[in-house]
Amino acid sequence: MTDIGRRDALKAFSLVGIASALDVTVPQLERATHAVAALAQQQPAFTPKFFSRHEWQTVRALVDYVIPRDARSGSATDAKVPEFMDFLLADKEASENTKTSMRGGLAWMDEESRHRFSKTFVAATDAQRRKILDDIAWPAKASAGLSHGVAFFTRFRDMTASGFFSSYMGWQDVKYMGNVFHHWDGCPPAALDKLGVSYDLMKSKAGQ
Repeated sequence: MTDIGRRDALKAFSLVGIASALDVTVPQLERATHAVAALAQQQPAFTPKFFSRHEWQTVRALVDYVIPRDARSGSATDAKVPEFMDFLLADKEASENTKTSMRGGLAWMDEESRHRFSKTFVAATDAQRRKILDDIAWPAKASAGLSHGVAFFTRFRDMTASGFFSSYMGWQDVKYMGNVFHHWDGCPPAALDKLGVSYDLMKSKAGQ
């Protein structure tokens, strides 16, 4: 499976856009983001409040297929995306539909893996896991019989991306610099040559 990845994973999400896409409120999203940021500072042992032990293992495996560690930055688990998901789903305002969709989707992954390989998703080999993900990662290519898996993984991928790119690690990944002054030296010479213009010409026309 081609890494379903970091470079394609909805980097331009705004806070409101993320909330809308994930069927959560902005305050929920803010609480989860702040909780994970605090967790990253303290490094305490984390016990999930929403996910069961087995679900937690599955989530941790899945998020790193979506955003694996590479030369540029860490993986989704390094950015504590599973913790972000758990905070979001355990939140007092979390919708029952969102919680049911997550649990149902994780169960679907196990059922599909058992059907194909007689083992759960986390017990499957890397090649076997990738085979399942190959078949559900691209909605336009997926068979109709895998529609439930496609719907789950599409939403799971969005949640993984939102968790990663709202973390400090995600900000570094996209080289976000915050509200700082940026000096621009104008259009580079190669681009001016391609357009057949120059600053001297534009200045002379402006003075006419």
